[in-house]
Amino acid sequence: MERTAANGRGSQLKLDLRSGVPVYRQIIDQVLGGVAAGTLTAGDQLPTVRQLAVDLAINPNTVLRAYRELELGGMLETHQGTGTFISNKKIVKSSGERERQLTQLVGEFAARAGAAGFTIEELLEGLHELAPQSKPRRYKP
Repeated sequence: MERTAANGRGSQLKLDLRSGVPVYRQIIDQVLGGVAAGTLTAGDQLPTVRQLAVDLAINPNTVLRAYRELELGGMLETHQGTGTFISNKKIVKSSGERERQLTQLVGEFAARAGAAGFTIEELLEGLHELAPQSKPRRYKP
């Protein structure tokens, strides 16, 4: 079961209630993904907690938790009376933190894809199609 809501400049926020990933985490991941993809940029306003909760038919506390976590991480800024916006602060992470996050993401991605019946080779092919101009990077197992 999927639920969808408008998120910023015409992009969509989609929840998959059967994925096993907590709803607040899906919101966080999609906001971060939107920033990484450029569909959300500094200064873009996000829906209010109440509006997003209504659009997605979820508890407002779930949206509040996601927004609060993103704000603590420096990704969002909330201005009382005007709304919640993508921050213009550059978030700098240590190379160790980036490596830890990458390892975690790769493991989660491989596990979810494996559960869906995909092989590592199929995943790599799909990733190469997303970034055909990039050079292959050797990862340590």
